[in-house]
Amino acid sequence: MKASFGDRIFEGINRAVLILITLVVLYPLVYVVSASISDPTYVNTGEMWLWPIDITLDGYRRVLDNPDIWTGYRNTIIYTVLGTSINLLLTIPCAYALARKDLYGRNFITGIFLVTMFFSGGLIPSYLIIKNLNLLDTPWVLIVVGGASVWNLIVARTFFQNTIPRELEEAAEVDGCSHISLFLRIIIPISGPIIAVMALFYGVAHWNQYFNALMYLQDRSLFPLQLFLREILIVNEMSANMMMDGDSMAAMAEQAKIADIIKYAVIIISALPLLILYPFVQRFFIKGILIGSLKG
Repeated sequence: MKASFGDRIFEGINRAVLILITLVVLYPLVYVVSASISDPTYVNTGEMWLWPIDITLDGYRRVLDNPDIWTGYRNTIIYTVLGTSINLLLTIPCAYALARKDLYGRNFITGIFLVTMFFSGGLIPSYLIIKNLNLLDTPWVLIVVGGASVWNLIVARTFFQNTIPRELEEAAEVDGCSHISLFLRIIIPISGPIIAVMALFYGVAHWNQYFNALMYLQDRSLFPLQLFLREILIVNEMSANMMMDGDSMAAMAEQAKIADIIKYAVIIISALPLLILYPFVQRFFIKGILIGSLKG
């Protein structure tokens, strides 16, 4: 069917808008990558606005030579893998149970969960609870605390409600399938999209977390990557700001340049693993989040 003139105009406008949005999204990423390998002098003066100028890897070398970075990477990978696994073990079964219409009081239980999205005890009561549970300065404070997100739970429940036909469950029950066997052998294999979405949501949250570590950890050997990166940025900026006498102006300028180039290198180092992972789960992510957000 031949497209009309109005349809062609509409498609052209859509393509132009999509291209513009793509450029807006890609430019900051390209800029940060270019700034991380460019001479900071050109970055600060604005001469480097897209492609790198006078390429240097000094920022990456300084960051990666720091042994704390590798300690942080190790800890963050452990926290992300174990924490995400626990999150999925709690969220997926709970969401499926709340999605079943034969669960007595499921709306009341869901309402209790929703209350916790809007009201919390606050920082000090949370700290006292963590202390009384003997989780202070242990890796479990970053793995177990926040084991299930209510928002993710609602999204997963909506997915099960809109995707899993009741007839499939009834057929399995007629064949003698128990609830646990039904969940493990039938529901889980066809729930790949929502599991991928939940894994990505929880994984990103664990990878980027620093506030809980800042509040509850004192042992540097337990620090996640984000705390070490924060420390590197603060130390370099403070070093640059403290050199204020006339004899140290050149040293101050050099230290400021180092702080700038380290800043961009740190951004790339912390975000690179997630940028590599996302394309592999994008297909499941899009499908799962669309289905899971159709109906509350």
